[in-house]
Amino acid sequence: MYRVGVQREFIAQHYLIGGDWGAENQLHSHPYRLELELSGRQLDQRQYLVDIVAIEDTLDRLIGYFRDHTLNDLPEFAGVNPSLEHFARLLCESLAEQFLAGPVERISVKLWENAVAWAGYEVGR
Repeated sequence: MYRVGVQREFIAQHYLIGGDWGAENQLHSHPYRLELELSGRQLDQRQYLVDIVAIEDTLDRLIGYFRDHTLNDLPEFAGVNPSLEHFARLLCESLAEQFLAGPVERISVKLWENAVAWAGYEVGR
């Protein structure tokens, strides 16, 4: 299985809803780090799983949408707790729309909210 990965860092804000999580219920920022991994058994005609430049461009656009915003204010988080797990799924599903085709069989996202805590999500075909 071939694997290609790219990561990006960005800051976004949120506050948790639906429970009593103390300070987490107040608006605060996280220095997120997204790790994207694409995998598949075959390479394309150029001997790429996916062109890394194409991955970087897509990640930059996607992250640009969330960077420096309050997640709770975005339509993707309307009425739901903007948990790390939910955010990882949203990012992974969005990236799957772009890359889960051709030789790519699986997409995995690991989203870190600080140096010690992360959540992940993956999709495959």
